[in-house]
Amino acid sequence: MRKNLLAVLAAAALLPSMASAQSAQEVRNGQREVERDRQEVQRHTRNGDTKRANAARQEMREDARENREDWRDYRNSHRSTFRMGNYRGPKNYRYRPVAVGYQFQPSYYRSNYWVANPARYRLPATGRNQRWVRYGNDVVLVNIRTGRVIRVYRSFFW
Repeated sequence: MRKNLLAVLAAAALLPSMASAQSAQEVRNGQREVERDRQEVQRHTRNGDTKRANAARQEMREDARENREDWRDYRNSHRSTFRMGNYRGPKNYRYRPVAVGYQFQPSYYRSNYWVANPARYRLPATGRNQRWVRYGNDVVLVNIRTGRVIRVYRSFFW
């Protein structure tokens, strides 16, 4: 009886870590599915099949929405991961919301502002010369050669 009870307690302790691993896999699968849908839309559009392109576009929207919901569930269940200390910006820093295309000064995307492990936050992979940068409570994808903002996630950190 005691061994059974210990086995049940051990399984209960492992269950949350197994659930988060499954959630990570769901997020990756969701991202792949959205990308496949995007390619399908492009293929149908190229072939001039607007009816199939519209259906594929709708499926892509639904998959993207489901993917965002999975990520939000992960974020809400791992609140401590997204709780960061106070942000200390460069000299004369004053927060202003930024949008795609905005150009940061180099002091805003130095290596001490980079998100060290983007996979920890389930952020998409970066391309060449791109870095995820913390800017206030936002996380911003920046081209570090030009300083241009590529993507913005507002209120990313708590």
